[in-house]
Amino acid sequence: MEKVSAVIITKNNENIITNCLNSLHWADEIVIVDSGSTDKTLAICETFNCKIIKSPWLGFGKTKQLAVKNASHNWIFSIDSDEVCSEEFNKDIRKTLSSPQHDGYHIKRRTFYLNKPIRFCGWQNDYPLRLFRKDKGDFNDRSIHEYVELKGSKGKIMALLYHHSFPTISSHLQKMNHYTDLGALEAYGKGKKSSPLSAVFKGVFKFVKMYFLKLGFLDGMPGYILCKNSAFGVYLKYLKIYELQLLNDPDSSLQ
Repeated sequence: MEKVSAVIITKNNENIITNCLNSLHWADEIVIVDSGSTDKTLAICETFNCKIIKSPWLGFGKTKQLAVKNASHNWIFSIDSDEVCSEEFNKDIRKTLSSPQHDGYHIKRRTFYLNKPIRFCGWQNDYPLRLFRKDKGDFNDRSIHEYVELKGSKGKIMALLYHHSFPTISSHLQKMNHYTDLGALEAYGKGKKSSPLSAVFKGVFKFVKMYFLKLGFLDGMPGYILCKNSAFGVYLKYLKIYELQLLNDPDSSLQ
């Protein structure tokens, strides 16, 4: 089996990091890039003999690039601190790496919302590219919604990677505020414009798309709450873009 380095970025993840690390017992190395944890995250990582790199926050893409750079092995498995490898996945990845046929692999991911698996809402076809050769690819520089850019062939691993993204509504709202800050800054930096009316329309469209077109209603009440909150997140992002326009225009003011 090819040797593989699992890479994780962390900050104050003491409540979730143990489950993630326990599921990586098959990895030859675990690399942690931590951006200023003040809880027990690093102490927990030390008990798993992780290689720990301390770094200021560089944005998602560049922070993950730093993790890849510090990995000892050519094969990289990128996993978030709120994700857990299923036992079926652990078996499949060992089988895959015993004789790799591709330079990178998309992983089938099942996301949980309020501790319930989401099977619709547009999240049913979630296959992020997480296993790859670092001589063939790396994360891009995006501050949010980063992804691996690979120069080579791609395959799929169908066994599940579990994503425990938002166990509570509060955790969703906290992440939403942070992510919409980053998303608005990135979009504004690329010249994106918005208005309050545009923000409303984009939020409404997001709900209609997730709840009706992507069959979110089949996920019951967790699906409804997810679609409503996701729509609010889109509304918030575009409203923040509008706010940036006003703040950077000396002749305008928030009325």
